[in-house]
Amino acid sequence: MAKSGDRPRAVTESALSTLDFALDRGSPVPLYHQLAQQLEAAIARGVLAPGNLLGNEVDLSVRLGLSRPTVRQAIQSLVDKGLLVRRRGVGTQVVHSRVRRPLELSSLYDDLEAAGQGPTTRVVRHETVPAPAEAAAALGLAGGSEVVLLERLRRTHNQPVALLCNYLPCDLLDLDDARLESTGLYRMMRSAGITLHSARQTVGARSATASEAARLDEKVGAALLTMERTAYDDTGRTVEYATHVYRASRYSFDFQLLVRS
Repeated sequence: MAKSGDRPRAVTESALSTLDFALDRGSPVPLYHQLAQQLEAAIARGVLAPGNLLGNEVDLSVRLGLSRPTVRQAIQSLVDKGLLVRRRGVGTQVVHSRVRRPLELSSLYDDLEAAGQGPTTRVVRHETVPAPAEAAAALGLAGGSEVVLLERLRRTHNQPVALLCNYLPCDLLDLDDARLESTGLYRMMRSAGITLHSARQTVGARSATASEAARLDEKVGAALLTMERTAYDDTGRTVEYATHVYRASRYSFDFQLLVRS
């Protein structure tokens, strides 16, 4: 049952006024496709946020000087992509788009911020612990050596996207929860003079545990994407061993594949 605070938000007039629908009626590109592209770009920029209502097709067609079938076709194409949803008695509503992230050595926080996703972070755990075997091996430490353990919950548009677990050498940099919740870990490393150079990364998938499901607002057994990364700075020092899990319903990696000559 929806809570009173979860009512859909109508698109404000100021939000609509920022949308510059430059429709070229002389273009070979169909008008419905031009409209769909511009609505999709507005969603990607966050101008049309999850939960916003677009209004009805009649009003939108009058505002844009388009036929109702053209507007309906544009909206349907975005419904098919999972960016919009039609709700009986509510109207057409923007839904949470899937986070698409390039597979490269970058910070999730930086990627989400650059994509206009409005990332926020909650520190779940931050303490010094004996390194698990996998973390010790990745960081080049003796078994049982102390490391800094960080567990953070990353959200966009108030919805959880990823649960991040990082193991760091104790002498790497000073960390405090306030900064960890206001910016990204890699940005903090750069500020401390650490230059990231390369990483080894493995991407996989598995089912959510009860704890992960509760934190990520998923069902137990839901599909999760996994990422294991060992990162190195420009001196060759190992600076991070990370194991992250992402909601498969909200997240994907993008690959660029080249033919080997």
